[in-house]
Parts: sequence; structure tokens; C-alpha cells
Amino acid sequence: MPKSGDLPGTIAFVGCEISAGAAAGPGGGSGAHAHAHARRWEVVIAGKRIKTVDVHAHCVVPDAAKVINHPLEAPGLLWTNVGDRIAHMDKSGVDVEALSINPFWYRAERDAAAELIRIQNEQLTEFCASHPDRFVAFATAALQFPELAAEQIEHAVKRLGFRGVGVAGSVAGQDLANPKFHPFWAKCEELGVLVFMHPLGTRELEPSGRLAGNGLLTNTMICAAHGAGFLPSYAHRSDAVLRVFPDRVGTPPKKKPTEYLRNGQIMADTIMFTGEAVRHLIHEMGVDNVLLGTDYPFPWNTDPVDHILSIPDITDADKIKILGGTAAKLLGIES
Repeated sequence: MPKSGDLPGTIAFVGCEISAGAAAGPGGGSGAHAHAHARRWEVVIAGKRIKTVDVHAHCVVPDAAKVINHPLEAPGLLWTNVGDRIAHMDKSGVDVEALSINPFWYRAERDAAAELIRIQNEQLTEFCASHPDRFVAFATAALQFPELAAEQIEHAVKRLGFRGVGVAGSVAGQDLANPKFHPFWAKCEELGVLVFMHPLGTRELEPSGRLAGNGLLTNTMICAAHGAGFLPSYAHRSDAVLRVFPDRVGTPPKKKPTEYLRNGQIMADTIMFTGEAVRHLIHEMGVDNVLLGTDYPFPWNTDPVDHILSIPDITDADKIKILGGTAAKLLGIES
């Protein structure tokens, strides 16, 4: 990875039809979206073609969903839209999507959950193998049965070649810090996989005690969706809680909450809505812990690469890390 001092600070676009007058690039009038009609926007920073990686892209495996008659949330999640998906990636400058599935199976019975996960992981593997330069995927697991989930992840990583695992923010209303899930987390730690955590919705917060416990998954790298939620803005308040109410925090954490945000164990995607918001995320978590995310097919972050390229006062080297450099290392993607 080049150091920021080695980069002259220029940005260019290749593989797209733009006029000389449009070559200003992001923030430069019409050039900001000159790639809109391109066949594929290849991102070049400081004269170097870089590979961009979207860590937050959703899909669904229809054959797996049928096991428990789960309804389709959005047509864009289906395999059949792969042409539209790749066209959207090409237009927005995304080279690789790391596919994930929001868990809908955490209340399924054991036999159904086992079959669902088998179908899901096998078909995810086949799909990625059919487009190896454009897709990787997060494996899935039936966390409601932690020992089974540990076996599923070991199989997914060692036999199917997955680079990470996707989980929800809770399991049928139970907090992820519940000791019953320790076998799963221990297996993730053993395998050294990236864990992508995505919320299921506020209905999962209703059961009493949902937010109890320390929840400090100290030996597992977590990538938290949606800019890590409230964490970057409230971590310092959490630090203060340890000082102000030491008798009310339960077992004291080994480190301050802010330290967990900057040590490479908790990461965040860039689904924020202003450049200043991403700058705040970088300031609180460190640039090495911030990864490009879009939430495809949901239109939360419609210009993901432009969004990062237009942020003032961050170096070209930092942009390269956010756009794909860090994610490529974590997910074993050739950069």
C-alpha cells in the first residue's frame, strides 16, 4: 500500500466516455458524474487503478427461503437480476460486492435451519464462483443452535472457501453476548473470519433484557452496518459511564469502549449521508476501520465511490483504504 506522501493527489477515470471538459472528476461540475453513461467506471487514484469493494450488499437464495416459506423482501435481492446488479456496480464504480443475507431463520426448527443453511451456503458459493472477479460472500449460520452454527461456519470456511460470516444484531431476541453463543464466537476467532453484523429491526429489541450484558466480543473482528450505528458518536459517553457510575456497569471491560473502536476489532461501513459524517467516523474509529458499503439494492448510498472521493481533507492513501484496500485484505480479495 503506497504511503500518502507517495501519492501526488490526482484522481482520474478510465474505461468511460468523457469529454475533455468533463475531466474535472468528483466535485468538478459535470465531471462529477461523467461516468454515468459508461460501460464500466474503473476508479484510478493518483495514476493507480484500484479495486473497490462493497462490504454491504444484500441478496437472497430463493431455494433456501422456500424451506421456511420466507417471503421475498425486494426483487433486487434475487439471483435473476445479476445483469442489473453488475450494471449498477459498473455505473457506481464498485468492482466487488461482498454479499450478505439478513438472517430470517433464527426462529426456525433445527432440521429446517440446517437444511436452509446448507442450501444457502452452497448456492452462494456457486454464484460467486460463476463471477469470481465480482462477488465474494459472507457465510450464514443458524445461531439459535450455537454448536451447529460453529460446525456450519467451519464447513463454510474450510470446505466452501468463505471469507467471513454474516450475523444479525440479536438472535430471536437474545443478545449476542449471551454465553450460549460462546461456541460460535470461539469458532469465528479460531478461523479468523470477518463478521458482518446487520440489524434485524426494532422488533428484536422488545423482549426484556435484550440490551443487557457487556457485549464485548473482544477477540472477533466485527464490521458493523450503517456506519456502526450510535457507537462512533456515543463511545466517549460510554467511557464516561465507567467513571461516573462504576458501580452500575457490571463487569468492567478490559479496555475503554473508545479503544475497542480503534484497535481493528470493530469496523464500520460508509453508509452515512454527508462527507462530514464519514469524516467523523474516520476521526472516531480510525481510517483503517472504515469500509465502503452501499446496502444494495436499497438506495441508501447511491453514489458510494463519489461519496468517498469528494470528502475533503483525507489523503489519497486513506481513500484507497476505504474504497477497497482494507476490505480486500480482510476478505482475501486480490487487489
